[in-house]
Order: sequence, then structure tokens, then C-alpha cells
Amino acid sequence: MANPSLTVIAEGGDGDMYGEGGNHFLHTIRRNINITHIVHNNMVYGLTKGQASPTSQPGMKTGVQVNGVVNEPFNPLAVAISLGAGFVARAYSGEGEQTKELIQMAINHKGYALVDILHPCVSFNQTNTVKWYEENTCTIEAHDETNCSKAWEMAMKPGKLGLGVYYKKEGSKTFTDSLHCYQKDTSPLYKRKREQKKLTELIHSRI
Repeated sequence: MANPSLTVIAEGGDGDMYGEGGNHFLHTIRRNINITHIVHNNMVYGLTKGQASPTSQPGMKTGVQVNGVVNEPFNPLAVAISLGAGFVARAYSGEGEQTKELIQMAINHKGYALVDILHPCVSFNQTNTVKWYEENTCTIEAHDETNCSKAWEMAMKPGKLGLGVYYKKEGSKTFTDSLHCYQKDTSPLYKRKREQKKLTELIHSRI
């Protein structure tokens, strides 16, 4: 917010971003903050001994969920689309070129952009293996990427996990666009000598 010229990329795991950081996930979308949000989704807590994460599949057994996961997995794409995210895509790390292209598109998008990247976790997730991803992912067919209702239906569709851009909307007002301090001057706040001088004078006048 202090320097809108920066390119900001937030990245972390599915547990970090959809679990502990779920509230930040929701409200960053609402505010349409200009960041690229990359989530490494391996459907398990891969750094804390392998308990189930929000995106773990029903039935998956872990050291904590010894009888298997009972909850339906969190659907980040459907949630992001329903909240009005301007760019929503899913990638798979086994498809390197497509993943690279989707990340580039997300970075170039003005406003909030989500790229949910599916990853195998060879240490703690023996359910969603490389073979599983190869059998349960597919490139989504060409569609109208600006159709929000259709994108949501695709995100909710059972079966194979589609890879590609689900939804894209350009031109929405970002959080920075709404800030009063950037209405006439989009330069970083720390470069505004005049405003700093006025503020300093105001502070000294009140001491």
C-alpha cells in the first residue's frame, strides 16, 4: 500500500493459505489488493508431520486422522470466484510450461490473482501421488474466461481437476485505486517530500 509500483507475490502451502491464513485469503480477495497469490497445494500439512489440511481428500489417513479424513475438501477456486477474484487459475507442477505461463499471466494481472498449484508430497501424502495427479488432472477446454457463472460451475464440477485459467476479469478497481492518498499522485509515499515536510511542520506546530 505504501508503494503500489512494487510487484508483490505471496506464496505458501495449502495449510498456510487456506487454513491458518484463510481469513487473509478471503479479505484480500474482497479488497482486490494487487498481489499474485501462489498456493503450493499438496493436500496435506507437509511441514508439520503430515496431518490433514483443508484440501485433503476424504478417506485419507494420517497420523492425526487415523480413521481417515471425514470433511469435504475446501474448494479455493470456487471460493475465489464467488468472492469476485479477478484472476483464478489452477496448475500442476508436473506440467512445467503451463505452470510458468499461468504464473506469468497472474503477475501481469492488475488486482488479486490466485494460482493454485497442485504438488505431490512424497514424504507425507501417499494418496495423491504423481501417478494420482497424472490420472486425475486434465487441461480445461477452451471457454469464455470472463463468464463468472460458468467458471464457478467448472470449479465445482466433480471428477478430474482442471488445469488452466478458470476466470479472468480485467479493469476492476484495486484497493490502491480506492485509497485517497493515490487519487492524484501514484508515487510511493516515501518519495513525497512535500507531504513529509508538511507533516513535519504540523507535528512541530503542535509540540
